[in-house]
Amino acid sequence: MLIALRAEDKPGALPIRQENRAAHLAYIEATGCVAQAGPLLDNAGQMCGSLVILDVADMQAAQDWAANDPYAKAGLFQSVTLDEWKRVIG
Repeated sequence: MLIALRAEDKPGALPIRQENRAAHLAYIEATGCVAQAGPLLDNAGQMCGSLVILDVADMQAAQDWAANDPYAKAGLFQSVTLDEWKRVIG
C-alpha cells in the first residue's frame, strides 16, 4: 500500500530541520519503506515541509513510521497528513 505523508514545518523551525536532517535521512535508509521523498520548499527556496511516499503494509505501519521519524520526535512539524495514494505515472 502506498501512503503519501505530507508534513508542514512549524514556522521558524528550519534550524530544527537542519539539526535533525542526518538522523531523518538515516531513518529513511534504515527502514527501507520509502519509495520517494523530498522537502517542500517555500517561496524563498527554503525547506518548509516534507513529502514522503511510503510503501507499507497498512495505514498503521505508516502511522508508526511517521511517529518514529526523527523530525517528528524533534517536534518539527505543525501538521502531518497520511493519505492512501495510487501511483498512475512513474
